[in-house]
Amino acid sequence: MADPKGFLKHNRTSQTRRPVDERLRDYREVYVNLEPKALQTQASRCMDCGIPFCHQGCPLGNIIPDWNDLVYRNRWRDALDRLHATNNFPEFTGRLCPAPCEAACVLGINQPAVTIKQIEQQIIDYGFEEGYVVAEPPARRTGKTVAVVGSGPAGLAAAQQLNRAGHTVTVFERVDRIGGLLRYGIPDFKMEKWILDRRLRLMEEEGVVFRPGVNVGVDLSAEELRAGFDAVCLAGGSTVPRDLGVPGRDLDGIHFAMDYLTQQNRLNAGDKLSGKRLTAEGKNVVILGGGDTGADCLGTVHRQGAAEVYQIELLPKPPDDRTPAMPWPNWPFILRSSAAHEEGGSRDWSINTRGFSGKDGKVTHLDAVRIEFGEPGPDGRRPMVDVPGSEFSIKCDLVLLALGFVNPQHEGLLNALGVDYDARGNVKATTSAYATSVPGVFAAGDVRRGQSLIVWAIAEGREAARAIDEHLMGASRLPLAGASMG
Repeated sequence: MADPKGFLKHNRTSQTRRPVDERLRDYREVYVNLEPKALQTQASRCMDCGIPFCHQGCPLGNIIPDWNDLVYRNRWRDALDRLHATNNFPEFTGRLCPAPCEAACVLGINQPAVTIKQIEQQIIDYGFEEGYVVAEPPARRTGKTVAVVGSGPAGLAAAQQLNRAGHTVTVFERVDRIGGLLRYGIPDFKMEKWILDRRLRLMEEEGVVFRPGVNVGVDLSAEELRAGFDAVCLAGGSTVPRDLGVPGRDLDGIHFAMDYLTQQNRLNAGDKLSGKRLTAEGKNVVILGGGDTGADCLGTVHRQGAAEVYQIELLPKPPDDRTPAMPWPNWPFILRSSAAHEEGGSRDWSINTRGFSGKDGKVTHLDAVRIEFGEPGPDGRRPMVDVPGSEFSIKCDLVLLALGFVNPQHEGLLNALGVDYDARGNVKATTSAYATSVPGVFAAGDVRRGQSLIVWAIAEGREAARAIDEHLMGASRLPLAGASMG
């Protein structure tokens, strides 16, 4: 373990953020790493807690106390090995995961939790800097072939694990670059894309074949896919955005968040746009949705020079701290603020959008009403009730719908394969075998479980890879992911 008295001697110190006026002029990452000595001090706060509930909080089952102790003892190479034992891409999760492990940290019962996510990121960053992270091609090939459809975190994790088991893996991606939401959904100020490209180069050196720009189900038929590979892993994510069926939705200036974010990432990559530029420069912007995607939009509109920004949410404002209804170590639904909220804009809650008003076919106002939630009914749902006389309008030139996703796209590959869907429209597959209703076809990540966290996507990719390996070989030496062991 780390310093037995570290949590008594040291307070939590998080990563610093670059000054707002500086970072709003670029799209580089916001956070700055701690010096190694300072990070070792943070690692020393990890307690000898007997039962490390951080394991339970992490879907990957990351061996957190072990690598905290190794960092504290300046054994960075060993810490990296321990981190990679359960997590294929800590450089992604260390930047993008909301850290359910920290919510489950035993120290967090009555003190600020250990900075687990920060330590994780700096272990892998140090590993790359020192040249410890290298390609790990398999010693032998099995002669089996696997197609992975979708190149987000679930698909990449499945591909890397299957490749290391010795199978020949091809990853298909319908857009022009590999990475899924990591490439086009996550703003560069949260993760610069050279970090993704660095890992993809290693995977190519390991033998993974990437085929971007191939829309499976269109460019390559479902029949050709199944005939050309011994197994198929569906990892296409949950891609159908939740829409808002209110009057005025068809006015110009109202866009899905992912269309907006993707365009800016393409511009950052040096691409030339083929369609209309979506920009917040000089505009009054309304962002509908208070989650991570809404915050990503918020940070982007700030950098584009919006005049005014409003982020509104249908649900009530969450409490600042845990309540008896969400005790430790469960994930608490509390108020969370990102670096983008520090940069400006107004936030509001318990607001229902009634419609949009416009002029000459362009949106000019969002029309809304404040709401209250009544007592739960027999089904546990709390009915929404308009607050009398609370109607109001917000002047806006740009509206971004950051309302989440409902299910994967059925049209095309999924329907052509004939897979079954669950009640929510996701691909139906078990959590033990990850097998769909179609023999030899498996599913992992958001396409199976619905919109979720990056850490769940990687965990499911790892688990599906093990299930596919067992299907192909009769047994598997690939490790179980934490989600299975928990």
